[in-house]
Amino acid sequence: MSQHDFNIANQGFPAFRSDLNDALGALASLSSGTSEPTTTYANMLWYDTTNDLLKMRNEDDDAWITIAYLDQTADEVEFRTAVVQAIDSAGLSLKTDEGTARLTVADSGAVEVVGTFTAARGIGDTETATLSADKTIDFSTYQNFVYTLGASITLLNPTTESVGQSGFIVFIQDGTGGRTVSLGTDYETAGAAGLTLSTTASATDVVPYIVAASGRVLLGTPQLAFS
Repeated sequence: MSQHDFNIANQGFPAFRSDLNDALGALASLSSGTSEPTTTYANMLWYDTTNDLLKMRNEDDDAWITIAYLDQTADEVEFRTAVVQAIDSAGLSLKTDEGTARLTVADSGAVEVVGTFTAARGIGDTETATLSADKTIDFSTYQNFVYTLGASITLLNPTTESVGQSGFIVFIQDGTGGRTVSLGTDYETAGAAGLTLSTTASATDVVPYIVAASGRVLLGTPQLAFS
């Protein structure tokens, strides 16, 4: 790791060779160091060893543009940018280490995902569980819910809902049947009627929901007795 001002002064041969080798060493190591080079040039590269960041000097030679983070432990690179632009009309593609495209963004704006798309909130994830006690639904992790009722329970007021989030809740009676679902005050039904579910053993009902505001989860009319 070395840095140099890339200015070879007039000097005797031994000193010239040493100075040239220092300049070449700095060039080969991308002027790596714990602090930026004292002398900078437009478009020069600098590897910031303190933060493991590869940087490039801007055209005005008054600031550094961060290109990538180099993970020296895992021997991997993470590109740091707010914008990624395709080079042509073929769009963008993210591939596995085997070269298989898993996510493609077409020039038209269409996004294609090969496999399962999972998000931290509100897209696709389903919680499946058997309930034998009161339940606080985790809306931050899941969008949809499939609950087998092993007892009569209450849906307690949630704290993780996101306005606009929507999905469904499936209630399945266990082998005994007759289980009921009561609602915390944050759950609202048409006409404040509450939920009336099928009571037959193993019956399956579907209840749609939408989050209208914080503390307001609107439940649609249950669709009963799927078979």
